[in-house]
Amino acid sequence: MYSFLQRLGRSLMLPVAVLPAAALLMGIGYWIDPTGWGANNQFAAFFIKSGSAILDHLGILFAIGVALGMSKSRDGAVALAAVVGFLVVTNVLASDSVANLLGIKPEEVDRGFSKIDNVFVGILIGLISAWTFNKFHQTELPAALAFFSGRRLVPILVAFFAMILSVILLFIWPLVFGALISFGEWMLGLGAVGAGLFGFFNRLLIPTGLHHALNAVFWFDVAGINDIGKFQSKEAVKGVTGMYQAGFFPVMMFGMPGAALAMYHSAKTQRKKAVAGIFLAGAVSAFLTGVTEPVEFVFMFVAPVLYLIHAVLTGLSMFIAATFHWTAGFGFSAGFIDYLLSLKNPNANQPLMLLVLGAIYFVVYYVIFRFAIKVLDIKTPGRESDEEIAAMALSEGDEVGVADEVTAGTVGKTHKYDALAQRLIQGVGGADNVESMTNCATRLRFELKDNSLVDEQLIKQTGSAGVIKTGKKNAQIIIGTHVQQVADAVDEYLK
Repeated sequence: MYSFLQRLGRSLMLPVAVLPAAALLMGIGYWIDPTGWGANNQFAAFFIKSGSAILDHLGILFAIGVALGMSKSRDGAVALAAVVGFLVVTNVLASDSVANLLGIKPEEVDRGFSKIDNVFVGILIGLISAWTFNKFHQTELPAALAFFSGRRLVPILVAFFAMILSVILLFIWPLVFGALISFGEWMLGLGAVGAGLFGFFNRLLIPTGLHHALNAVFWFDVAGINDIGKFQSKEAVKGVTGMYQAGFFPVMMFGMPGAALAMYHSAKTQRKKAVAGIFLAGAVSAFLTGVTEPVEFVFMFVAPVLYLIHAVLTGLSMFIAATFHWTAGFGFSAGFIDYLLSLKNPNANQPLMLLVLGAIYFVVYYVIFRFAIKVLDIKTPGRESDEEIAAMALSEGDEVGVADEVTAGTVGKTHKYDALAQRLIQGVGGADNVESMTNCATRLRFELKDNSLVDEQLIKQTGSAGVIKTGKKNAQIIIGTHVQQVADAVDEYLK
């Protein structure tokens, strides 16, 4: 189950990755026409409509993303199957169709069916499509039907399974929708406290990758909250909508750089030059894009108490922003780029106060991390023992030779990530030990035959921020924001 949830969390990143496009388009529209939502300017309307086209169809995007992420091969057939399945369910269960199927008046149809085109249904269809592909994509039919064998069979079966799902949802969807609405209303009823709890658990789930599932409840139209979508629309309540986003800005733009600076200043003098790049890259990534994992994974496992403090401070930031109704929104994460785009959004409320809170958070994170590292003698990067430093110096001195030797044995590629990719494959026990490899926003995720063969020391020598092993077959390597390029290089050598 744990492995399944991890893979699901990873799969959710694919559709989430298109949200920056929506945020950029709508952000430009708001800058052109900050009060009229495009009514006062045709160019603004063009950009806003282009962005809303993405946000208004997240259900089908999640269906495709989950199908691709959960299938054994990122084959186009599984994406096509997801589209087919989603269209079947959303058309069969449209309000007019339900009224006809149940023999009732349109006004008597449960309101849940007006929201059937949603992320929750998209995830269900994605899972069904992936399972169907994994099980039947190599199935051979009798000669008379041979044309429909293999991958062509998958969309046909998914359409059939989607019909069965439609019958099931016809009777249970009103109950599911009602439960989701109740959950969302309960969290909304908690107000600022609910926002704080969301922020706290969001950070606690980062090590498992399951925070994406939690985010879907609050950020998208799963439980009726849809904080990201509503923030970009006229449905927003100024000062309230955005409460599940705003408090992340002080943490990601200022708190994480403050923590990175504290860890750099805490490093031993002879190691500061070696670790400066790690902390600088992590701090810049967090500030600009809101991707905090490169910094978080530096201290997450060596100092769990620091990570717990980090989670508490995140919850506190969410609570403070929600209490004072400071709101801003994002399309991807709470970095400077998204913050800048949201400034002209009509729904943003006192967003400059988030910068004030951020400045305070920079100092708070810096002071707490410096104090805790010194008092608890936490071995963050650059504070290793003299023996470990000597071993690292030896390996770093030999690294070029090893990389050259590895590269010499390849098919002659010269891509900048080739040597790194080969070292990482070597670090996870070699290509023969790899069953599959995928990536999310910052991590390589390996499914291995035996993760006891993982050489964590070798992997860390490549500059990776950390290694996580779960169960007996799964391992994750924290790469950073350039993970896609590294994943492509690794994939080439695995092939």
